[in-house]
Amino acid sequence: MAVEGVDLEDLKRRMQGALSVLKTDFASLRTGRASASMLDAISVDAYGQAMPINQVATVSVPEPRMVAVQVWDRGMVQAVDRAIRESNLGLNPVMDGQLLRLPIPELNQERRQELIKIAHKYAEQAKVAVRHVRRDGMDAAKKAEKDGTISQDDSRVASDEVQKLTDSMIAEVDSMLEKKQQEISQV
Repeated sequence: MAVEGVDLEDLKRRMQGALSVLKTDFASLRTGRASASMLDAISVDAYGQAMPINQVATVSVPEPRMVAVQVWDRGMVQAVDRAIRESNLGLNPVMDGQLLRLPIPELNQERRQELIKIAHKYAEQAKVAVRHVRRDGMDAAKKAEKDGTISQDDSRVASDEVQKLTDSMIAEVDSMLEKKQQEISQV
């Protein structure tokens, strides 16, 4: 839907992009349960350059509290092990040939509080991104009014629509944050 002077579909797409980044950020937070995506941010020094772990190994979740990393090249096992240990995820790989097993330890209350703070930071970054898109939409409406392509009433309608879209996206961010907090707090 396009209100005169403002492309709401483009604004919605850009705001959805901020939400998808938030989902990715939340997926990387360890909650005491195994997830293959928790290793996505790890880079391995392989063949003279930094490569994502999923380009040198297969990451799987054979059990709810275990991640398995099957390294393809025998010579890369030590580099993958080192990268996981240095990633600050609190994981200690157990080597079994080319297979690394990562038992996921229980989270203590202090670590849960840290993760909740990090989740709040990610949510705030998403809200800021949504607000930047809102500002662009409001600026487009004001510019169209100033140029004379739309009336003052149409500009106000466009601004109201942009604000409604922003409010719904901020509510979605809050909802995602609440779910993640419950997931982290769950013992």
